[in-house]
Amino acid sequence: MLRMVPLPHEMGEEEASDLRHKDGNATTEPPRVTLPGDPWLVLGAALVEGLTGYPQQLQARLPHPVSWIAALIRAAEQRLNRPDRSGPNRRIGGILTLLIVVALSGGAGYGLQVLFSGYDWGWIPLILIGSLGMAARSLFDHVRAVDRALALEGLPNARRAVARIVGRDVGGLRHGDIAAAALESLAESFCDGVVAPAFWFLVGGLPGLFVYKAVNTADSLIGHKDDRYGDFGWAAARLDDLMNLIPARLAGALIALAGLRGWRVMWRDAGKHASPNAGWPEAAMAGALRIRLGGPVSYDGSFYDRPVLGDGPAARSEDLPRGLSLYLRACGVLAFLLAVASMIWPR
Repeated sequence: MLRMVPLPHEMGEEEASDLRHKDGNATTEPPRVTLPGDPWLVLGAALVEGLTGYPQQLQARLPHPVSWIAALIRAAEQRLNRPDRSGPNRRIGGILTLLIVVALSGGAGYGLQVLFSGYDWGWIPLILIGSLGMAARSLFDHVRAVDRALALEGLPNARRAVARIVGRDVGGLRHGDIAAAALESLAESFCDGVVAPAFWFLVGGLPGLFVYKAVNTADSLIGHKDDRYGDFGWAAARLDDLMNLIPARLAGALIALAGLRGWRVMWRDAGKHASPNAGWPEAAMAGALRIRLGGPVSYDGSFYDRPVLGDGPAARSEDLPRGLSLYLRACGVLAFLLAVASMIWPR
């Protein structure tokens, strides 16, 4: 747990006691804040988000903090990524933007950490604030909306639903294509929205969590390999790859554990993916469900022949509920491991 601990000193216990009670007046030793998170705080934040998400009523009055980060990135991009700038200048502008976003986010996390760690009840706001960095409920709701549309509302609505969570062209997608796109997004976002935030909250407290969310948001907005963002988003994409290096592999392992299979496909096919990280949870999902993911896809009218992950048949609509069930089990495995860790975590 992120807690207050006394500063170390060289005097013995008796000397310290005499000093504290000299002249009958007790003195308070200055506290020291430790930044690494405690598993039970991470578990509490994940449970709060899993149960409530970010309520729509609150969103209407107070937009989610990620939208604040996004607004800052967009404002900087408009100023520093103008077409008349050279490639090196745009890359420098992207690095500067990332540094500003990381510094502000990490500083805000540190300030809140220090502020609330000074109180016995400080764990309550730490959990509530930490829950803002989790997205398990939001991810489940978005993918379930695709499943409902496939089952009840027809292809046009299913395409609109899946377009909210993927960047590919959806106009020509059939039922199985939509299910595959949703499953790939579910697997990759299990890392980005669940495992990685938990990991960075655990190892870095609120500063670590806030920095990760800032970097991941920047990568989502500007980390694209195209003419507009290739230079400006270079730093965001590279840092996001680095920060997801461990979480992506953990996410793949959790999916394989929850599915009781998928290890072989994950180890074999993860490296085929264009991303150094997304292939791990996606290949694990394909192996656990015994289906194929990946393959040809269209972005902005251009077709890309992606490697195939898995050995089974192509995804069908019926596989999407199975994927959602597997996702929930993987979240449960993560929660169980956090609960066990909280019992043995040094305090």
